[in-house]
Amino acid sequence: MKAYSVNYLIDENNLFARFIFTPKLKKFKSKNYSSIDDAKDSPLVQQMFYLPFVKSVKLTPEYLILERFDILKWEDVIEEVSIELQKFLNEGGKILDTIHSDDKSPITIYAESTPNPDVMKFVSNKILVNNIYEFKNIESSNNVPLIKELFNFPYVKEVFINENYISIAKKENTKWEDSVMEIREFIRDYLQKNNLIIDLKPSKTNEKLTSIKKVESLDDISKKIIKIIDDYIKPAVASDGGNILFESYQKEKKLVNVILQGACSGCPSSTFTLKNGIENMLKEMLPGKINSVNAING
Repeated sequence: MKAYSVNYLIDENNLFARFIFTPKLKKFKSKNYSSIDDAKDSPLVQQMFYLPFVKSVKLTPEYLILERFDILKWEDVIEEVSIELQKFLNEGGKILDTIHSDDKSPITIYAESTPNPDVMKFVSNKILVNNIYEFKNIESSNNVPLIKELFNFPYVKEVFINENYISIAKKENTKWEDSVMEIREFIRDYLQKNNLIIDLKPSKTNEKLTSIKKVESLDDISKKIIKIIDDYIKPAVASDGGNILFESYQKEKKLVNVILQGACSGCPSSTFTLKNGIENMLKEMLPGKINSVNAING
């Protein structure tokens, strides 16, 4: 029996931990899991979901990535998780159960309109990625085969991908009714073939887009603003196919700068949403600290 060792890395935002296997596991197709119910084909992944702080899991022959819930820091538990993984592997724990494997289960994709008439949201019944990515052109998609293929459609202008959906911005002088079916079928066929969605090798174009600056270096008000955005605003924005990032807080002007991505970027209604939603919420939850919010299109 092979003797395994497990090393680990934590991403700069302290949300994801990568556990690297030495030697590599037996070759199999990489897969994302969002719950213990998704992990019927993997006893190893099920073991990870028994940990109360685990939100999602990505398993590959080379490594395992865990996303945590915001109830603790990775530094508090990562050593114990690494030891548990190493023990599981070295005691002959089963990685995959082919009897329960659902690699051939059908992929479904449905198109969903967004408040931005130029952006359509394509939602999958499978988790696509664990990170948030935005691509402004084909040059930025070198490590993302699926997105690179999408840019080959002449009417695709920008692409935003988050968990189980892809938001696509079209170019001017094109109509969604002429192309939405083509894109939907392409994404479905691509995923059904189990093609690689994203290559997680280090790349400036594939950095996780959750914040512009390290939270640890920010002042207390900025940290509170980020928490409010993450807890109350991001979920609603994501439902519309977009994302919002904290950029900066100007204490003297009491001004908050945010970056809008995906369907929110360039959306005609984003200013209204900004002023009547985000700004009012921040003013109410941080009385006396906020005068206005300024949006920057990503």
